[in-house]
Amino acid sequence: MADKTPVDDSPATASSPAAPTVLTAAPGYQVRRLYQAYLAAWVRAVDQTLTGPQFAVLTTVHANPGSDQSSMASAVALDTSTMADLARRLEQRGLLERRTAAADGRRKLLYLTPEGERALSEANGRARELDERLLAQYDPAGRERLLRELTALADSWERLSGDD
Repeated sequence: MADKTPVDDSPATASSPAAPTVLTAAPGYQVRRLYQAYLAAWVRAVDQTLTGPQFAVLTTVHANPGSDQSSMASAVALDTSTMADLARRLEQRGLLERRTAAADGRRKLLYLTPEGERALSEANGRARELDERLLAQYDPAGRERLLRELTALADSWERLSGDD
């Protein structure tokens, strides 16, 4: 028999549950929280339409024009199908040009368009300002240490994710 006692669930008396320790002690949970906060900050401070992964692709294509789409995927930590979709969307927006390689018709070589150069230049300044705000609590040595630790952690977790 179900309990029919009324429960006061009005907003004034409802409280948000706290995440249990089993979650807060898990590194993946904290990384997800960090990433969610970063995404929200990115949208507010950098660009509402250009995502972080799109920005990474534009930045990497700018630094390596004419590189193939598959190599770019690896460079920006995207799988090849996600990269293909992302490049297609950037091309449709007029920010990226995909050219077929003469030697291999399956390879797509990536180049920024003038509009892509402009969008990257505008977003880059705001992205650097966001980086400064995110790292404001660290002195230069602390920033270097944090970035080394984050890079080492990402490298380690990527190796783990490749295990079968």
